Amino acid sequence: MSVQAEIESKLTTLDPLMVEVVNESHMHSVPANSETHFKVTLVSTRFEGLMPVKRHQLLYALLDEELAGPVHALALHLYTPQQWTARGGEIPDSPNCLGGSKSGGKH
Repeated sequence: MSVQAEIESKLTTLDPLMVEVVNESHMHSVPANSETHFKVTLVSTRFEGLMPVKRHQLLYALLDEELAGPVHALALHLYTPQQWTARGGEIPDSPNCLGGSKSGGKH
């Protein structure tokens, strides 16, 4: 199973009302077909009453194997249903990568 499919499978345990997992590895200085950089947008009632840091910790614990292995970067956009409705259901854009050979630095 691909890394993306593993992430998607594990996220179902949060009973998401909406979930999108995007492999953004192609936007970074990595080999073709890599699965190292992901953006997760997830809406769940499980986030109600949790501060953003607690939501992130919940996802980090859920995806600990992926983060210890192939996943280098994980952008998390985690919302309650009310927050999702308030933002009009718009998924945030990702910034362009300036790491690696693109800026002369390491990413």
